[in-house]
Order: sequence, then structure tokens, then C-alpha cells
Amino acid sequence: MQPTVNATVFIVDDDASVREGMAWLLRSRHVVSELFDSADAFEAMLQATPLPLQQGLPSQAGCILLDVRMPGQSGLALFEKLIASGLAQAWPVIFLTGHADVPTAVDTVKRGAFDFCEKPFSDNALVDRVEQALALSQSRLNARWAHVELQSRIEELTERERDVMRLVIEGLPNKLIADQLDISVRTVEVHRSRVFDKMSVKSAVELANLLREI
Repeated sequence: MQPTVNATVFIVDDDASVREGMAWLLRSRHVVSELFDSADAFEAMLQATPLPLQQGLPSQAGCILLDVRMPGQSGLALFEKLIASGLAQAWPVIFLTGHADVPTAVDTVKRGAFDFCEKPFSDNALVDRVEQALALSQSRLNARWAHVELQSRIEELTERERDVMRLVIEGLPNKLIADQLDISVRTVEVHRSRVFDKMSVKSAVELANLLREI
């Protein structure tokens, strides 16, 4: 699998050998990483350095490798905050766990974590999962950016254009739309053309398919 362009892996683990080893492996696959020795340090980075955003969402894909047990704030406590902020959805979380933490890690997967890897883990297998998580992150961000963009286009429509759009996607011809809205067929044609332009579509079928997301 090719690494996702402009993606970052955030390694949060109090074991320096784990952090440096994972960073080295990721560099061997041309994947950028940032290292943190605690959940508190990672959270402080998020608070001190506002994320580059695109339409309110992270502007690049990411993945978080998160140790379960660390001094100070635990990885589980940080995970709860990432879920609440939506960042765990944009940047999938892979937990790094000891044997005793496996039942807890399984529960976190049920709650939305991407995966967990038990220490000692297979380095290459873990990096494979990281690359899959980065691909998922990029896919999720692309879908959310597209959704936000679509909502923005709809908000640019006038109230009358929205009325016409609703009837167009119901399959009504211009004459029936004109009758329902008590306007001329020519006016319907003008509004219909403007709707297609603003929504960047060329047909009623294309418009209907686009709006299935909303």
C-alpha cells in the first residue's frame, strides 16, 4: 500500500524505545510521524497548536498510535476526549497494549478505535495497519469535505430555487412544476438552469444522486 500523501502518524507512548522504533519504521516507508511521551503532551500540542483546518476539519490525514497505560492521563482518558471532539473519527486510533489490557482494548475497538496491537507486536504488521488507518482517514476526510461543500452549495440557493430543485428531483416536468408553484414555465426553466449551475450538475438524475447524501 502506498503511503497517504501529507499524512502524519502521532505516536503517543511513554516508552522511548517504542516511539523511536516506530518512527524509524515509518520513515522507512516514507511516513511522517510526531512523537509524544504522554497523553498530556499530545493534548497540550493540540491545544497550543491549532490544527490546520479545511472547512472546520483537519486538512490532512492522520493516525494516532496510543499507549493504554502511561503516567498521568491514560490513553483511554485521552481517547474519550478524541471521541467527543470528533478527532478520533478523522484520525483513527490504534491502541498499543500489554497483555493485561487486551479486554479493555477490545472494548475500545467496539467504541470506535481502529485496532489494537499487543506488545510486543510485529513491527511490519503494525505499520501495515497504520497505512490502512491513514487511507481510511483520507477517505473519511474526503467524504466529509464533499458533504460540507454540498451543504454550502445548497445554502447558496434561493428559496424559490430550492422549491424548484425539490420538484425536479421528484421527477416532475417543468409544466407541472410551474403549476404547483404558480409561476410560468419560462421562470421554472430559469430557476432549473440556475440550480444546475450552482450544484454543478447537468441533469436531474445527477442532481438526485448528489442529494442522496443529504
